[in-house]
Amino acid sequence: MVIRSGAISGGNSYVAFCLPTYAVYRDFLQRCAGPTRFTSASVLLIGESGTGKELIARLIHELDPRASTNELVILDCTTIVPELSGSEFFGHERGAFTGAVGARDGAFALAHRGALFFDEVGELPMPLQVQLLRVVQEGTYKRVGGNAWHHTEFRLVCATNKDLEQARASGEFRSDLYYRIASWVFRVPSLAERREDILPLTEHFLRLFRPDNPCLELDRPVREYLLSRAYPGNIRDLRQLIGRISSRHVGPGPITVGDIPPEELPADVLANRNSRNADFERAVRHALALGAGLKEIGQAATDAALRIVLDEENGNLQLAAPAVQRFRQSLGQRACRTRHQPRGSRRDYPSELARTTCDLLGLREAWRRRGAFVATPA
Repeated sequence: MVIRSGAISGGNSYVAFCLPTYAVYRDFLQRCAGPTRFTSASVLLIGESGTGKELIARLIHELDPRASTNELVILDCTTIVPELSGSEFFGHERGAFTGAVGARDGAFALAHRGALFFDEVGELPMPLQVQLLRVVQEGTYKRVGGNAWHHTEFRLVCATNKDLEQARASGEFRSDLYYRIASWVFRVPSLAERREDILPLTEHFLRLFRPDNPCLELDRPVREYLLSRAYPGNIRDLRQLIGRISSRHVGPGPITVGDIPPEELPADVLANRNSRNADFERAVRHALALGAGLKEIGQAATDAALRIVLDEENGNLQLAAPAVQRFRQSLGQRACRTRHQPRGSRRDYPSELARTTCDLLGLREAWRRRGAFVATPA
């Protein structure tokens, strides 16, 4: 069975999330497809936190021919209260305990002819592991406070970030339950093993966070940063990072290094940025000492930045415009005004003020990196 984009009906967002075109994850999904499509055997997903195990469980359910008859039932094993665990899993009869004013179906009943997902199954307490043996093996159970046996059919999908083999060896997890839930065992690759998926996933998250601008582009330094960064939280970590970057980005232009949160930047980059800020303050103090006013300082810095942008693009306005989209109109007007002035009447830039501001700020490097400095429109 070949998994490709659009191969699964429904058009769910998690399907698009799970179907990159690169080999590592595609091969993993294809290995999952056969057993989940043509058998009802239980599946154990092992992987680091944030690798998308619940999304894989949903995909397994979607591939199951029985998916149309029931939804995926999810139980987070880390949140189960021992005193109420029996009711959560098996349901209860009316009057089974104080407050049980009516009968209630548990997870096994709700998952009948569907799929049941145990998230973080390695956290199940030992007494509860014993109670699950019969229903996982035989599909029969009793409600809390009841005597009648009930039958259920479901596919069990479990996920954990623990090493259950080691947990078995140490006695923290029952071997008889392990072999019941692990008919098929799949290890979900971490993001470090599928770095070629980082940029496609980034584009997906940008469309999710910025539906008003679905065609946002990334500057080359940003792409390099994303590809070189470590992601201890895997895809969840990447998603949160892109959420912070997208919230800082303003305007229709590309995402630049200036949109990356300061706490995400390496120490040497932060030190360089802090140094530029100190240089900027010194330049302003020097300009004020020369008798320049605030308006003149802002005007000189803006003019110097515009001239640098034009310089680097050899005077081509069309090429220079994307770097200064916030004041594209100002760029055209000033370039035209300067072009039509007699040579002797042009402002002598870089003057001492402009040269001091420009040199101390390192504007050439700032514009090259795009985002380290934002000029104020006149």
